[in-house]
Amino acid sequence: MADAIAPLPERLSTPSIPKHPAYFAIRIAPLSLEEVYGLADDPANGAVVVMSGMVRNNTEGNAVVALEYQAYEPMALQVFQQVAADIQTTWSDVTGVVIHHRVGRLSVGEISVLVAVGSPHRSEAFAACKYAIDTLKHNAPIWKKEHWADGSTSWVSIGACEQPGESC
Repeated sequence: MADAIAPLPERLSTPSIPKHPAYFAIRIAPLSLEEVYGLADDPANGAVVVMSGMVRNNTEGNAVVALEYQAYEPMALQVFQQVAADIQTTWSDVTGVVIHHRVGRLSVGEISVLVAVGSPHRSEAFAACKYAIDTLKHNAPIWKKEHWADGSTSWVSIGACEQPGESC
């Protein structure tokens, strides 16, 4: 599976909506904090907020040894694009949005998702970054299979992680 990178759709370049760079990827290869930070950085920034989602060693007290991610890439990239469009409309000062997600089997401690937002002001960067991760987790067709220490497995939709009582 090759990296999938999508540009902003043409409809976002209308004069009424400020345009900012946006970079999206779904990768098998490890994600790079330095890369997403650099893509979100801009001389106008006063802040770059990066959210790094990692594979943790447990879910609700049950030992996890690995996670396996699968995505319907074309639709997931469309969701990433819509998130960037929403950010551009809501936080017009944002200078860049980066969303990279891993697929495949990841071990405890590996980065599964990186979201970076650059902005002249930290409050907008934090709010836009939170919006981005919450929305993509809820809307993107990305699923994870939890591999438990006892050898069993369980598939979980990332969107289910946003339901009350879930702590994915």
